[in-house]
Amino acid sequence: MEYSFNRNRKGLAFAQMKDINASFKDLSIVCDTIRYKNVQQAMGILDRVSEGSMPVLYKKYNKYMGSRHELGGKKGRYPIKCAKIVRKVLMNVIANAENKGEASDDMFIVHAAANKTMILPRIAPKGELRLGHNMGRGSTRMTNLELAKVELAIGYGTEEGLSGRMKEIIEKNRKQKKHVMQKPAVKKAQTQKKEAKPAAQKEQKQQAKTEDKVN
Repeated sequence: MEYSFNRNRKGLAFAQMKDINASFKDLSIVCDTIRYKNVQQAMGILDRVSEGSMPVLYKKYNKYMGSRHELGGKKGRYPIKCAKIVRKVLMNVIANAENKGEASDDMFIVHAAANKTMILPRIAPKGELRLGHNMGRGSTRMTNLELAKVELAIGYGTEEGLSGRMKEIIEKNRKQKKHVMQKPAVKKAQTQKKEAKPAAQKEQKQQAKTEDKVN
């Protein structure tokens, strides 16, 4: 299959979906949101967006778009349809990686892109007329159908085909993931220590009482 990823593809898993009846602009924004993130983190983001519980920040294609308080006053939207489409492609690329024997949980999205594939001209049905400026007969209304495609690729972030900038961003996200995963473990250890102290004190008191009774 043809992909827009023009680097060395060794060690990477790819998947794509073509001729999608959806906005390529919204698809590209969703791809920008999950690019260079861990597969599990990206899946969680897509799940929340597809459920309508998380908005997506629009850094481009945001003309006449309103701001949202969930994004701190920045412009955004809820692209539910496009998030579901990208999620399907992500499921496919995960399956392709697992078929190669790779551990998909440790992989990152190294390539995510959405492009317009073709434009199909459409005209209104026969007999439908559009009223002109002076409420007279005008030309029939014509709309175009724009189709798009989505490409995803995942890897460990250390492949030779990736640029230094890609590796740097992925390594930063990897460290953030480890830091987030270590926080609950540290909290559990602290709570266990706090719970162990009173238990040890109780045991010491009981031992002291038994020794006093024996004496």
